[in-house]
Amino acid sequence: MIRDILELFITFFKIGAVTFGGGMAMLPILDRELVDKRKWTTSEELLDYYAISQSTPGIIAVNVATFIGFKRRRVAGGIAATLGVVTPSVIIISIIAAFIANFEQFVWVQKALRGINVAVTALLVYSVIRLAKKTVRTPWQLLFFALSFVLVYFFKVHSVLIIVGAALSGIFIAWASGTLRAGALRKGAAGGEPPVPDGPAAAGAPAAGRPAEEEKQ
Repeated sequence: MIRDILELFITFFKIGAVTFGGGMAMLPILDRELVDKRKWTTSEELLDYYAISQSTPGIIAVNVATFIGFKRRRVAGGIAATLGVVTPSVIIISIIAAFIANFEQFVWVQKALRGINVAVTALLVYSVIRLAKKTVRTPWQLLFFALSFVLVYFFKVHSVLIIVGAALSGIFIAWASGTLRAGALRKGAAGGEPPVPDGPAAAGAPAAGRPAEEEKQ
């Protein structure tokens, strides 16, 4: 228990220490560390965590760390992962604030930030391409993708409205196509509940064993 919590803290501490550019830029690192290396989650679950984190208050990286930590070790794991991912930023900001006044005025700091911005842009492009390959697979998803981009880029619609609208549209399409009902039936079957027969078969089932007994008599 303690070992797992400590491992969560150290893992997310390392991720937080080398990540620049926010939660989306962190996606490739999380995918490599948590999915490929440690097998703590799957790529599909990681994308679900990102989708939920974008529609809930707070920083995406912190929310994702909390979700994964909670999945591993419930409340204690969520706290450990959250502390791990934010601690590097707190340490670095504290050092800068304590020893360097107006650090942005230094030429070397400006050059370093420009280089970091270029690298972060590359990470964001990679994340977008990777997300698109895994999520945009049907004509409806392609339509949502294009429509969301147009609404955000050209009409400046708030991202929360885009996420809520896409969620409601996805639910409606699943309901209209019968996917929701099929999923509920599969869930009931997986829970061990025997299917209840309909129609004549159900009515005749109780009497199926009586004719043989009557013939013997």
